[in-house]
Amino acid sequence: NSDILPSLEDLLFYTVAEGEEKIPVHKFLTALKATGLSTADPRLKECMETLQEVKNTEDGLTLDRDLFKKCVQSNIVLLTQAFRKKFVIPDFQAFTSHIDDLYQSSRALSGGQVADYIPQLAKFSPELWAVSLCTVDGQRHTIGDSKVPFCLQSCVKPLKYAIAVNDHGTEYVHSFIGKEPSGLRFNKLFLNEEGEPPCLWVSQAYIYVNFYCVLNKPRQLKGRFLQFLSLSFSSAVLKVADVHSKVHLKPPLKLKGKGFTRLYYQQRRFKIKEEQRHLSFVIYEMNGERVLSPEAVRNTLSLMHSCGMYDFSGQFAFHVGLPAKSGVSGGILLVVPNVMGVMCWSPPLDKLGNSVRGIRFCTDLVELFNFHNYDNLRHFAKKYDPRREGGEQRVKSVINLLFAAYTGDITALRRLALSSMDMEQKDYDSRTALHVAAAEGHAEAVRFLLEACRVNPVPKDRWGKTPLDEAMHFCHHDVADILRRGQETY
Repeated sequence: NSDILPSLEDLLFYTVAEGEEKIPVHKFLTALKATGLSTADPRLKECMETLQEVKNTEDGLTLDRDLFKKCVQSNIVLLTQAFRKKFVIPDFQAFTSHIDDLYQSSRALSGGQVADYIPQLAKFSPELWAVSLCTVDGQRHTIGDSKVPFCLQSCVKPLKYAIAVNDHGTEYVHSFIGKEPSGLRFNKLFLNEEGEPPCLWVSQAYIYVNFYCVLNKPRQLKGRFLQFLSLSFSSAVLKVADVHSKVHLKPPLKLKGKGFTRLYYQQRRFKIKEEQRHLSFVIYEMNGERVLSPEAVRNTLSLMHSCGMYDFSGQFAFHVGLPAKSGVSGGILLVVPNVMGVMCWSPPLDKLGNSVRGIRFCTDLVELFNFHNYDNLRHFAKKYDPRREGGEQRVKSVINLLFAAYTGDITALRRLALSSMDMEQKDYDSRTALHVAAAEGHAEAVRFLLEACRVNPVPKDRWGKTPLDEAMHFCHHDVADILRRGQETY
């Protein structure tokens, strides 16, 4: 019915306005950020541009219903999903509150050494510590020293491998490199019985990937990276790496590899801000375009899980149980499949070359949430699952629904309907919102429930009473007429 529930835009307005005729711009932006969406999200470009135009008008600090509809109409589907809590993390504020607690706990750690064999890395303060995450729905959260650029180092390897598999296929790529964890140091030169580097994450194998899959199109590769993110480049670190390769590479690689070893080091020396790093695997998907083939993603995550953390890979798989890749700059890229990507960064490293604070954060994360691959087992039920609304939340939703019906609060009822709530929920006496609204004589609330929400007009409570019985008992004849018409058209 257009006079009750005219459009999604109107519903969204009623949700945010909470009974007011106008919405302050800052209130809308605050509510938007609470869902996890960023005002810089490329999917909200049209909304933010229109909002900026409105701000420049005489009454640009508030939005009436028409102005609000103009701002949100281009992105109404995404915004409706956000405010209906249909994202992978429904209660994003509660979730990020836990993340912040884990961050502070890890921040108190001391110990570890900043990598000093590359002078540019040695200059970073050991106090730097940042965590940034992005869910598959584009919900983002960042805390700490997230605006300090740092070199990706080995954290770039999963992305480069995924691009290689996406472009050339698994069979071709793995005709040059193996899949097995080697137990060797990352800079060890070694071939298995098949004459291949044992695993992708050792530097030797990664150089092979560059030579056989990338050398013939370095410009295209550069373009691919720039499409993913806005990157800067550390030429000082590259000079150190060039000297290192001249000293340590064997003659055949020196002769053939002048181009591809430099490309290898260039990729490792990309500089990026922590707040951007978690977006590297999702930016295309957020724009509605597939980033990588399912095969490339599956293979990449499998190798990250089995051997992405240097000589700590087995321990990490045991305790954390998630795909990850670390780098000597102090970064750890962690993936919770189908949920989110997380980037931790802190320069102090343990004796195996992994970030001390990053390892602690990842371990604490799976201690609190059931993100470990095998946490779906029954005896792990005490962990939080941020992907689900808990029983307490469901109880609150019933209370909120019945109280809104009791007070005849149409705005609250609209907000609850927009959040995809079941408007036919019952309390312990099997009474519905329609029972309560009819008993209190709230004609508009009854009409909203029947015509806009299309609820069942004849539910029975534990005593066998219907909403019409309640209206007649309390002599609300106008409500009774609405209920009779509702029964005829249901």
